[in-house]
Amino acid sequence: MDIGAFCVKETILECPQDKSVYFSKDLRNLVPAYCTFGFDVIEYVGKALFLHSRNNREIMKKLASKNIAISEREVSYLGQKFITYLAIAHQESTDKLRHSMEKRGGYILHVDGTCEGDSPHLFCGLDGISEIVLGAIKTPSEKKEELIPFFRRLKNQYGTPIALVHDMGVAILAAVAIVFPGIADFICHFHFLRDIGKDLLLHDYQIIMKRLKKFKVRSSLRRRASYLKNKIGEDEETIIKFRQALEEGTFTSDSLSRIPTAATYLLINWAFESSHQSQGYGFPFDRMHLDFYLRLKEIHQLLGSIRDIHLRNKAKDNAPFLRVWQFLDEVIQDKELIDAVASMEAKVKVFDKLRNALRIALPEGKNGLNDEGDETCLKTIEKEVIEFRGWVLSDKERKKTYVKMIAQIDKYWSKLFADPLVVNTAKGPVFILPQRTNNLLERFFRLMKRLGRKKSGTASLNKMLKTVLADTPLVRNLENDKYMDIILNGCATLSERFSQIDDRLVREHIKKAQDNLKKNSEEVKKIILLPDLPSKIFTLFKGHCKTQANGHLRS
Repeated sequence: MDIGAFCVKETILECPQDKSVYFSKDLRNLVPAYCTFGFDVIEYVGKALFLHSRNNREIMKKLASKNIAISEREVSYLGQKFITYLAIAHQESTDKLRHSMEKRGGYILHVDGTCEGDSPHLFCGLDGISEIVLGAIKTPSEKKEELIPFFRRLKNQYGTPIALVHDMGVAILAAVAIVFPGIADFICHFHFLRDIGKDLLLHDYQIIMKRLKKFKVRSSLRRRASYLKNKIGEDEETIIKFRQALEEGTFTSDSLSRIPTAATYLLINWAFESSHQSQGYGFPFDRMHLDFYLRLKEIHQLLGSIRDIHLRNKAKDNAPFLRVWQFLDEVIQDKELIDAVASMEAKVKVFDKLRNALRIALPEGKNGLNDEGDETCLKTIEKEVIEFRGWVLSDKERKKTYVKMIAQIDKYWSKLFADPLVVNTAKGPVFILPQRTNNLLERFFRLMKRLGRKKSGTASLNKMLKTVLADTPLVRNLENDKYMDIILNGCATLSERFSQIDDRLVREHIKKAQDNLKKNSEEVKKIILLPDLPSKIFTLFKGHCKTQANGHLRS
């Protein structure tokens, strides 16, 4: 990075007795064996790709300004090398990481995974106390059989955790029970509440969505709004006068003729503004389509009242009001919609009551998906949930409606509430309370996806998750000073630390990762290169059908 491209003549010595080969130590401190780019270039490319979200072309231009010529493909390859060097440095520091966590009393293992479309699952384990990523794997699917070896590896490397935090995935629960029996096991309160809400509200919500879609409400109102906007034209004064009239409570005679057009246009836009009622939690905490319907209902009632006034006064300028009211009237009178909305509104009141009891993802909350719940004592929260449970069961009809919700609460009760954990440290006993949510990993995955979209310029991360190395989540640790002190092992920079790693290990790791990526595609290639593939498939199926027919005859 300091001098750009340069040529080197290296003298390699060989011992005539045992044939040992001796390379230049100074050169090996700068560049890996058989490589063109130095350790500092690898470090720069890795940080640019994974910490600063630069794309390959941007990195090429930056390196070109430093007299380093590099192709896009080479940038990608150096990114892989960076992750591989980091993973080996991490692996070599396992004992020190374990000792560091033991000094604090142990670690709380947070586990979670992410995928997109048909991509593999990127599954990650993180210490909830130090917030250090301990390890990661890529699996074809989130199955117990895939997770058990990963959990065992973490257990062998870092010891048994003092507790675990995760979502309600069946595979995770099963794998944890096998690998960590008897260990304090907690489920994320946010995930728990979200799953209960989905089970409770999704059926009614889907009906509302389907009925609104059937009537083409959004597209029809957008077309109507566009027509009204064109009718108002560039005359901003009409909108200004309308705002003034709303503030003063009366219209001036010169603006009356344009009032119906402006009012209808503004009401339609007000209906679409319902999406901003959401608090950023996602469904079932945010109910965008229900909120939209309720605004339509309010507009329908208002326009109906205005229509009646106009009819009584024989006003002739009510056409904009009337057309929208007529369209909405059919929607609002739909029996399926009425029933679904009534059912959902009743269930929402109960669900929001549970949200308040759990003191997380509250209706008035502003933290969105980063909500970790307020700092209310867990015993107080437990008491409020007990009261909520009693309230539901106190009424026969209510009990019948929400029996599944109560069963879900009872099933996971021991994983929701627990006393603080007492751990022994060098300074004496310490009380540790695991975090109520798995937001540490959720935030990490959201950041990783956001940076991936920024780098690739595409919304889908399917391809990225298919090609990314399993150890990529370790880059999150580079912003942790304590972690850096451990893995640098006395070195001043990552590039200096990388130079201490046997480059043969790096080549082996990269080859293994590439082989795993090519495994399936190579098998496909072998098949599609077979001569006369269509006829061979036909012969195969023909023979299979004939065998089946003979089997039926014998039976």
